[in-house]
Amino acid sequence: MAEFDWVSGLAGGVLIGLAATLLLAGSGRIAGISGILGEILSRPRAAGYWRWLFVIGLLLGAFGQQFFSATPVEPRMGYPILLLLFGGLLVGLGTRMGGGCTSGHGVCGMARLAPRSMVATVTFVATAIATVWLVRHGLGGVV
Repeated sequence: MAEFDWVSGLAGGVLIGLAATLLLAGSGRIAGISGILGEILSRPRAAGYWRWLFVIGLLLGAFGQQFFSATPVEPRMGYPILLLLFGGLLVGLGTRMGGGCTSGHGVCGMARLAPRSMVATVTFVATAIATVWLVRHGLGGVV
């Protein structure tokens, strides 16, 4: 595992905050990735060009980080495909039930001091902590 690079983390956080701020100031819309991607998938032609550009920018940012980084992220292999699909399904279900994702609630909602987003973000973090504990200790490191 690569050593944590706090400069990259700081730069990424600043860029996420700047993108969310510019989107809110420029269009009055929240930078919730699940909502943006959901509109593209459900109504591709009517989604609006800005949603397409936002998602393309996310992908280009990830590829750019891999290409230009001195220590690119190596994907972890060997996970059971059914477990990955089940995990993705649970994330999608939770996103739908929570009325948004971590970017919408955690970045934009928290910045607006929205009570619903505060509850959602605490729930995300608590669930992540419990999941990591369960996987590493409760299941005996099976995964």
